Amino acid sequence: MENPQSRNKKKRLTQEQVRQLEKCFTLNNKLGPDLKLQLSNTLGLPQRQVAVWFQNKRARSKTRSLELQYCNLQSKLEAVLSDKAKLEHQVQFLQDELKRSRNQLALFTHQDSPVDDSNLGSCEEGHDDQVVVFDELYDCFVTNGHGSSSTSWV
Repeated sequence: MENPQSRNKKKRLTQEQVRQLEKCFTLNNKLGPDLKLQLSNTLGLPQRQVAVWFQNKRARSKTRSLELQYCNLQSKLEAVLSDKAKLEHQVQFLQDELKRSRNQLALFTHQDSPVDDSNLGSCEEGHDDQVVVFDELYDCFVTNGHGSSSTSWV
């Protein structure tokens, strides 16, 4: 009769056995019956131990792969969030510049009060002539009359 303690005691693999198993795993991570029998005979290990080693190796390999994918996704997320913050900053800069330009236009056209924020970004009917004048004036401000923009991103 078999001793229960000896049945539960795991036999450690030698470095050479691990090297051979690793080599086979890199060629094919699935273990077929013929390869299992061949490795078992070559390495002097039970077929079950060879099969379990391949199962564990696949699980560790998958875990490492998922960890790498997570790190890559995390890096991409951080880059996208950084880009988003830069774009939000640029949008705010452009909105402020537009507001300043509209206020200058209001002063230029001798209106009594500066343009309020409620009309920013709206193109309601009846304002087409003002939009054209604004666009021409804005182009003049932005290009300084030389055709090249003096606007710089903050």
